[in-house]
Amino acid sequence: MTGFSAAWLALREPHDHRARNADVRRALVERMGGRTGLAIVDLACGSGSTHRALSPHLPPGQAWRMIDNDAALLDTIAKGDGVTTVQCDLARDLDMALRAPAHLVVTSALLDLVSDGWLERLVATIARRRLPFYAALSYDGLTTFDPVDPQDDAVVAAVNLHQQGDKGFGPALGPAGAARAMERFRGAGYEIVAGRSDWLFESADEDIKRECVGGWAQAAGETGAPSAEGWQERRLALLGRTRIRVSHVDFVAVPR
Repeated sequence: MTGFSAAWLALREPHDHRARNADVRRALVERMGGRTGLAIVDLACGSGSTHRALSPHLPPGQAWRMIDNDAALLDTIAKGDGVTTVQCDLARDLDMALRAPAHLVVTSALLDLVSDGWLERLVATIARRRLPFYAALSYDGLTTFDPVDPQDDAVVAAVNLHQQGDKGFGPALGPAGAARAMERFRGAGYEIVAGRSDWLFESADEDIKRECVGGWAQAAGETGAPSAEGWQERRLALLGRTRIRVSHVDFVAVPR
């Protein structure tokens, strides 16, 4: 699986926490029914952002099994107090990751990176055990800028194409990942509660805007998109007064 740096995860975390959909989270908490002693599996946990965002809203006595392929990121997570970490390549060892007893499976910013075949295995494994599943912050392909640049649409289209490359799981679903996951869960007899969890970067959010613009320009350039370099220069020149919305989806899937 393609990794992400600790610095990038730290930069995006406050924006992720602000973007998470409160109605979807509430539906998940209601589904847990106040049950204490929840065993939770966090797939592709990174540095533990999902745990920090979700655990305060769930009943006490939680046991989190945090799974990621990046040992350096796992080392940043405080162990104990119900938290254990497991290094695991989810592309190869999904069954092992989900073998332990669990009441809930969660993930964030993962479903746009995986292949349809891997997603099929994930849904089938979870559905066999009739476990609830919570997925946050899946990118769904829409990014808008204010003020606009003539190359914005071309760059976003190129980024979305780049998203469909192999991120370690085979050809990625990219912006279609969340919708495809919800479709598969519905087919497995699950009910879905979904909602928007968009990033909204304002004038003060220059650090993450600069990082995103650079990353998008690089991704677009790797697809051969024209004028990506000029687009980056123009975008950076307007950074302080640019507003950017990056569209994401949260959903919870619960068995009927």
